[in-house]
Amino acid sequence: MNVLCLASYEKGHEFLREAKRQGCGVILLTSQSLQGKAEWPLESIDEIFYMPDQEHAWNRTDTVHAVSYLARTRAIDRVVALDDFDVEMAASLREHLRIPGMGETTVRHFRDKLAMRMKAREAALNVPDFVHVLNYDSLRRFMEQTPAPWVLKPRSMAGAIGIKKIHAPEELWPAIDALGDMQSYYLLEQFIPGDIFHVDSILTAREVRYAIASGYGRPPMEVSHGGGIFTTRVLERDGPEALALVAENARVMAALGMVRGVSHTEFIKAKSDGRIYFLETSARVGGAHIVDLVEAATGLNLWAEWAKVELSAQYEVAALREEYSALLISLARQQHPDTSAYDAPEVVWRLVQDHHAGLIVRSKSYPRVAALTAEYERRFIEDFYAYQPPKDKPSH
Repeated sequence: MNVLCLASYEKGHEFLREAKRQGCGVILLTSQSLQGKAEWPLESIDEIFYMPDQEHAWNRTDTVHAVSYLARTRAIDRVVALDDFDVEMAASLREHLRIPGMGETTVRHFRDKLAMRMKAREAALNVPDFVHVLNYDSLRRFMEQTPAPWVLKPRSMAGAIGIKKIHAPEELWPAIDALGDMQSYYLLEQFIPGDIFHVDSILTAREVRYAIASGYGRPPMEVSHGGGIFTTRVLERDGPEALALVAENARVMAALGMVRGVSHTEFIKAKSDGRIYFLETSARVGGAHIVDLVEAATGLNLWAEWAKVELSAQYEVAALREEYSALLISLARQQHPDTSAYDAPEVVWRLVQDHHAGLIVRSKSYPRVAALTAEYERRFIEDFYAYQPPKDKPSH
């Protein structure tokens, strides 16, 4: 079997390595702007090709033509998008080449925030009230019927990129005017105060084979826009919150039509009524080193498991470690922050990145992980913390 991997950004090294371990031919199509910069695991890649790009974005027609040209002399059995921004391109290629996997309609449920909300609402899942930024009368009715604040969101960006909090109608109209012809690529959503959680799962044959629930310390959007330390930690597996989140995640995957692969799905538990609301999902591993968080607690690397699901005839979840872990990341004032003073034996991973401090703690004891997270978050603020306004576009 030959797998074509699309990667407009550098990520997914363990997917590439596992695909090669599975005996597959591995072709990588990546951005020309990464040539000579990215440190791909070349020992696991048979061929690598570069697409001309504008800020890592590829021209769709040119990409279809390029891959069709490759297919003249190479049998391509699977197309996999290693980055969220490549998911729709991979679906277009599958449709054009008639390769198994999610097509463009299903993929929209995992990339288009409007499509995923509409599908979830059709399936009677709890979702915050929302409206497409399209018809102005509909927007006015929404604002009359739904108490402020609201959140203006791009339909296809990742994470908190491009999101704006709106407190009154007089804030909204200038914001959407500034979008010009891009208005219809946005939605307006009710802002629900509460705790944010994520469920990371592995699926095959439309069945969730493994799922693990974690909780953010502060909402990622709040950290992105207001500053602070990014934290998330694995929840107590048999606790009511984790069990409810895992069950709700299974309903989301069934409603949106996930066939196989991995998914990162976010929920909010509202302070007002205690209900769990679906926020968004994706057909990929979680960003911000959540893969490392999950691996620390379980021993499962979601990139490698994704390759097994995509490329193996049979998939079984390996024996797991059932421990607890927490991840802390902060922008740092120092170019090379020194985290050596964080010397608890539970520290199992440290982030090496300019102007960033980060680490993961792991223990069999959930209370110990919670206590270390609280202590280290406080110390990070004193030792490293810096703030930079969020970007409207993704960066490498």
